[in-house]
Amino acid sequence: MVKLYSFLTGPDDAAFCKRVAERLNDGWELYGSPCLTFDGKSVIAGQAVIKEVAGEFHQEITLTKR
Repeated sequence: MVKLYSFLTGPDDAAFCKRVAERLNDGWELYGSPCLTFDGKSVIAGQAVIKEVAGEFHQEITLTKR
C-alpha cells in the first residue's frame, strides 16, 4: 500500500467545496484542518487530503482521479 497526499487550493467558493467533495467521494480523506488566507483581493482556501492505494510509490503516480 502507498499513501497519497494532495493539497487542494482555490478561492473559498462553491467550486472549491465541490472539488473537495469530489475527492471525498472518490475515496480520499481529509487530512488536518482547512486553512484560509487573504491575497489582497479574495479569500483563498486550502485543504489537504490523503488516500491509501495498492502498489508502490513512483514519481509518475497520478494524484487525481485514482
